Amino acid sequence: MSQNIEYMKTVVLIIGANGQLGSVLTEALKQKFGNSNVIASDLRAREGYKDTFEIIDATDIDRIQEVVVQYKVTQIYHLAAILSAKGEETPLQTWDINMKTLFNVLEVCRKNNIEKVFFPSSIAVFGEGAPLENTPNNAYLDPATVYGISKAAGENWAQYYFLRYGLDVRSIRYPGVIGYQSLPGGGTTDYAVDIYHKAVLEEKFNCFLKEDATLPMIFMDDAIRATLELMDAPKEDIMTRTSYNIAGISFSPAEVVAEIRKLYPDFEVKYDPDFRQEIASRWPNSIDDSAATKDWGWKPEFDLESITTTMIQKLKAKYKKGSKNLETLML
Repeated sequence: MSQNIEYMKTVVLIIGANGQLGSVLTEALKQKFGNSNVIASDLRAREGYKDTFEIIDATDIDRIQEVVVQYKVTQIYHLAAILSAKGEETPLQTWDINMKTLFNVLEVCRKNNIEKVFFPSSIAVFGEGAPLENTPNNAYLDPATVYGISKAAGENWAQYYFLRYGLDVRSIRYPGVIGYQSLPGGGTTDYAVDIYHKAVLEEKFNCFLKEDATLPMIFMDDAIRATLELMDAPKEDIMTRTSYNIAGISFSPAEVVAEIRKLYPDFEVKYDPDFRQEIASRWPNSIDDSAATKDWGWKPEFDLESITTTMIQKLKAKYKKGSKNLETLML
């Protein structure tokens, strides 16, 4: 199974390229490395995608190996996972899939001398043992969801593969990601994307969190930039081999609504908290990302006002195309 190949150029494989983050990151990586040097992959082909795409079930290690050898892959971005809210519906399956896919990627990377690996973590790794305000990078991890448990375990395995095998695995703990480019995939912070769609469509919004449920969030553009900056940083500058906290801005649903009403004064919202509120209540209100700032110069650019302005502007342009089917509006 091992391959000792001398690679002359960067070739990137993205596993989970159809997701909220993956679809946008794919385009950013194509801009950086060239269309022909980026291989997108997922369980299903992406409709209308014109560049190289491979069907990969990441639970199948042989299939990952096959694609890595075929394209002489040098970097892997492993984004496939079942997220927090969705994961609570089938906890054992979520654990099996999230961990098996990670182990498969780590093993293929180890055996094929892959240059760099990206593994996304999440603020879901934090639980009641972590401070709610300015949660530090080295806070105690006691996640209360199977998604968070799998991410916390994954962070430790990433560090293990670095320490044991020298595999250059890098990771970010994403807060809630807000973007107009793609649809969310079953996370507890998804309200912060859906709310902008409802505002632009001038529809009433039912929020599954309490109006004062403050959570860390980040705009998609900042999240993508953070990912690229981390992966570009010199290996010797990466001091954290579990995962880096990054922060954008913390806000509550009520604060988003207030910002939206500056543009849509009649926007209606009903608060109807469900099981996702219990998940959110265990997560930090704000994040200390000073380690990322110190090690590789991380700094967010978007605040709530600029996020709201951009989201509404971009979504209005999408909806002007004449379709209210969200799937057809995304990348």
